[in-house]
Amino acid sequence: MKNKSSIIDIARHTIEMESKAILNLSELITNDFAEATQLIYNSKGRVIITGIGKSAIIANKIVATLNSTGTPSVFMHAADAIHGDLGLILKDDVVICISKSGNTPEIKVLIPLIKSANNKMIAITGNKDSFLGEHADFILNAYVEKEACPNNLAPTTSTTAQLVIGDALAVCLLELRGFSSNDFAKYHPGGALGKKLYLRVQDISSVNEKPKVNLDTSIKNVIVEITEKMLGVTAVVENNAIVGIITDGDLRRMLSKVDDFSKLTAKDIMSANPKRIEANAMAIDALEVMENNGISQLLVEENGKYAGIVHLHDLIKEGII
Repeated sequence: MKNKSSIIDIARHTIEMESKAILNLSELITNDFAEATQLIYNSKGRVIITGIGKSAIIANKIVATLNSTGTPSVFMHAADAIHGDLGLILKDDVVICISKSGNTPEIKVLIPLIKSANNKMIAITGNKDSFLGEHADFILNAYVEKEACPNNLAPTTSTTAQLVIGDALAVCLLELRGFSSNDFAKYHPGGALGKKLYLRVQDISSVNEKPKVNLDTSIKNVIVEITEKMLGVTAVVENNAIVGIITDGDLRRMLSKVDDFSKLTAKDIMSANPKRIEANAMAIDALEVMENNGISQLLVEENGKYAGIVHLHDLIKEGII
């Protein structure tokens, strides 16, 4: 039975083996890679990615990465392709076939069918002299010397290499398309990453209460306003423009200093020139202001007028944090 030290050594050895193999891939990038990238970029069709076994799983991930970065892609299992799914491939589609050996039976059956339809084919393979390598229009070399598996059998280093080649392809295409953070947000509207890129302050503050008092509002009514609106804060406004802020903390500090506050008004305890943010600013920017100033609420304004409050809890709820 392996002890903890042995397990750690095995894990480190596996990572070192794979990292060296990945580093070596950079030396295997040729003009074929550039031309394959240009082919996909200029194509009017989609990218169909196929493979079998562990390579099929990698193909699925590459499809997901391409789709999320602006290159329409579809996964087609190599075994299913020769039993009816070949109809997925349309006239202008580019096919990427992934196989470590390039000589599996399913691949050998599939390749002539793809070629007969005149679709361009890109190979991601660790064996450029294989059946796949010989028939592909472009070869993306994913050669690895040895699997991390001690028996050199289980696909480990080889599938990592395939994945890295796919990532490199996706990033090159992303750069060619000038794919921006705004484009990324369009494809990820429901996730936390997408929200950081498209969610604006007004999207959050518009559903909150808008506590506000005037300069001469009594402290009693200030307390009522803060309590009823349940945001722990109220804006102090004049002609609907922000002139100050009163927080729960301001009230506590006031109570510790005075015994009779019946004659005090909002202007006596407010903090002038409070931190604020524009309604159309990004929510992630609101978080940055809060973090930099050690505050949990931020006043929102629009065209110089008070527009509401965004709370740290709102950002947490939306997954921004």
